[in-house]
Amino acid sequence: MLSAEIIAIGSELLTPERSDTNSLWLTQKLNDIGIEVKLKTIVGDDEARLEETIRDAVKRSDIVITTGGLGPTEDDLTRQVSARALNKTLEYHNDLEVHLRARFRAWGREMPEINKRQAYIIEGADILPNPNGSAVGMYLSVDGKHIAIFPGPPREMQPMFENHVFDRLKVAAGDVIVKRRVLKISGMGESAVDEAIAPIYVTYPDVQTSILFNKSEVEAHLWLRSEDSIQADATLEEIAQKIVGKLGTAVFSIQGESMEEVVGRLLKKRGETLSVAESCTGGLIGSRLTDVPGSSAYFIEGVVSYSNTAKMRTLNVPEATLQEFGAVSAETAAAMAEGMRDAAKTDHSISVTGIAGPDGGSDEKPVGTVFVGYANGGRSKTMKIVLPGDRYLIRWRASQAALDYLRRQLLKAT
Repeated sequence: MLSAEIIAIGSELLTPERSDTNSLWLTQKLNDIGIEVKLKTIVGDDEARLEETIRDAVKRSDIVITTGGLGPTEDDLTRQVSARALNKTLEYHNDLEVHLRARFRAWGREMPEINKRQAYIIEGADILPNPNGSAVGMYLSVDGKHIAIFPGPPREMQPMFENHVFDRLKVAAGDVIVKRRVLKISGMGESAVDEAIAPIYVTYPDVQTSILFNKSEVEAHLWLRSEDSIQADATLEEIAQKIVGKLGTAVFSIQGESMEEVVGRLLKKRGETLSVAESCTGGLIGSRLTDVPGSSAYFIEGVVSYSNTAKMRTLNVPEATLQEFGAVSAETAAAMAEGMRDAAKTDHSISVTGIAGPDGGSDEKPVGTVFVGYANGGRSKTMKIVLPGDRYLIRWRASQAALDYLRRQLLKAT
């Protein structure tokens, strides 16, 4: 099996403001064709460290991919440092300069002379065209090693990889493919999930399994390397169904879908509609629902009623309910869901009210206390949860809990 190494280049990637997303995308693409990524490195704009990193990568890995540092400015070092690390020279390509000048004129301006640097290519490298930017990529083989050099912006790197490099690496990797499944589980902790399903997955020694917690859900990742695509799919489906049999409705997806996608599919299948009343989540549930293409078929309306006045005016929550039980209560959550459903005339409605913090909690209702309401056909139900985390996590987990509560009500009615 071929091994790969990814080097992300740029001092900005070593700051809190920027993150390297290219390596995640590339890892998935490489894994899909049976290539294992052994190491990812971020290197700032430092010639000595970058040269050392590239030299070492070529020694230990079959495939080396770099992203970033191909711009025209002084701190864009990848071109010259890669050439030096590979014991190659840089060759000037006049046709690239001509092409660049033409592109700048098409953009309505003359090319700065500094951009001529982008016409230099490593000796022996194939040029990878870049219709989305000014920096071309490069691909070359050195002593049987595959080296791909890409610009940093994902909108430039991704099509360059898919159109000019993916097939080459697929041929190099041979017939081995990697199939994967991601099962998503709600309402259970990471250790509880693993304890329950370990007796299942350990009986499949060829399948790699990882149990991960992802801010509001547990994910079971299954990987299988095989030369038989159909058999691999069948094996993963068999494991997935055994896990569903063990965990039941806690498994909300066996294909890696988000909770909002699953809820949307259920509503669409039933031909039913939904409205949402939110307080502490501030519109997050509505945002997640409408992120799904086609959600207009079932999501009708959402209201953010943050204040008590808004709850009374927009959702017809009785003032007496708010005074007696408080805004964060089962009674208010039920009234919000009922009021939302009556106003929107939908089949289902969900509501959320809670204390996201960091202030506002009490001994009776600490920070993280959330009530979820559900209304359908003149009846309502509520659920109380106390969620851990900071303000962001509490709000996100509250939105997840509300969508999951709705999902479980829809499954009961099926």
